[in-house]
Amino acid sequence: MSIEVRPATSFEDVATLVGPKRPDANVCWCLSYRLTTSKENRELVGPARGERVRALVKEDPPPGILAYDGDEVVGWAAVHPRADTSFAGNRRIPHVDDLDVWSLWCVRVRPGHRGQGIVRPLIDGAVEFARAQGAPAVEAYPVDNGDARVDLTMAYVGTLAMFERAGFEKVADTDSVLNGFPRVLVRRDLRSEG
Repeated sequence: MSIEVRPATSFEDVATLVGPKRPDANVCWCLSYRLTTSKENRELVGPARGERVRALVKEDPPPGILAYDGDEVVGWAAVHPRADTSFAGNRRIPHVDDLDVWSLWCVRVRPGHRGQGIVRPLIDGAVEFARAQGAPAVEAYPVDNGDARVDLTMAYVGTLAMFERAGFEKVADTDSVLNGFPRVLVRRDLRSEG
């Protein structure tokens, strides 16, 4: 399998990965962290969530990246400047410094394609996408689960081990807990990479 990673400019492909089965459903669409206020997140309901994503994929930069196996979309990673996300004001996830970092908060592999080595190209692709946009560093906020299993519905944040294998380093603990596991702040500093 050869995975190709591209900017998320296809609404249909983003919808395949993070959209609901019913258009009127009030599910994430991977907007919960992308929107800068919880008020906006609460007020954006049903089909309006999908329309907000449709607008985001037309922006420069788009809201993330997609992984493809041939013509089939098989993965999604949400990555964007932290300043344009809810992480900018999140009290549970600390700001390590004033560096204008990008946040990588969701890594999702399409059902039927899990366990096939798609996560690493997604993380690497998100880092390269951020680098191409001038990001000095990329942060993520995975769970530190040790060897314990993470529920698939909460696995989108990734695990500490997964990000460490992709060259990220733990730089801070957080006050955030997901699925009973503490979340940590990991960072990959792109300024020191050639």
